[in-house]
Amino acid sequence: MLVRCSADSLEIENISHSVTLVPRLKYSVNLLNDAIDVLDCKQNDLKNINKDMIFDFDDSDEIQVDALKVEYVVTFSLNTLLYVKKNMEKISNVSSIPEILPSAIPVIRTISATLFDIIPKCSQKLSELSVHLGSIVLDSAALTTARFDFSRSNVKSSILLDEIKSMVNSKFTSRYDISLDKVQSW
Repeated sequence: MLVRCSADSLEIENISHSVTLVPRLKYSVNLLNDAIDVLDCKQNDLKNINKDMIFDFDDSDEIQVDALKVEYVVTFSLNTLLYVKKNMEKISNVSSIPEILPSAIPVIRTISATLFDIIPKCSQKLSELSVHLGSIVLDSAALTTARFDFSRSNVKSSILLDEIKSMVNSKFTSRYDISLDKVQSW
C-alpha cells in the first residue's frame, strides 16, 4: 500500500518551523516560571519584614513607605506574571499563539522595567522572555497567516495592568489599612 505525500517545500518549511516553536515556547515558560519563583520568594520575604507595619504604619516614615513600595511592586509584578502564565497555559496549537501572546509581551516589558531597580536579574529574565515571545508570535503568525493589531494588543495589556493594579490595591488597603497615594508613586 502506498501513501501519497506532498513534498511541497512550503509545507515542509511550515512543519519544521512549527516544530521549532514548541521547544522555544517551553523555554519561555521556564523563564517565566523562574521569574515567578524569584518574585514569590521576594514577596514572602517582604511580607515577613513588613508584618509589623500591619499594626504600626507611619506614613511619614520614608523607610516604611519605601518598604511598602517595594512590596507593592513585587506583589503587582507577581500577580501580573501569574496571569500571563495562566494565559500561556491556554495555548493549544500554533494558531492560538497569535491570539494569546501579543498582549502578553507589553505586559512583560512593563514588569521588566518596573523591576529593573529592585531585582535586576529578574528584570533581565523578563527582557529575554519578551524577546523570545516576540519571535514566537512572529513565526506563528507567518505559519498561520494570522494578522494582529499591535494597538489592540497594547489596549488589552493596559486593561490587564489596570485590573491587576486594582486587585493589588485592594489587597494592600485591607492588609495595611493605609492610603496608597504614597506607596503607588512608583
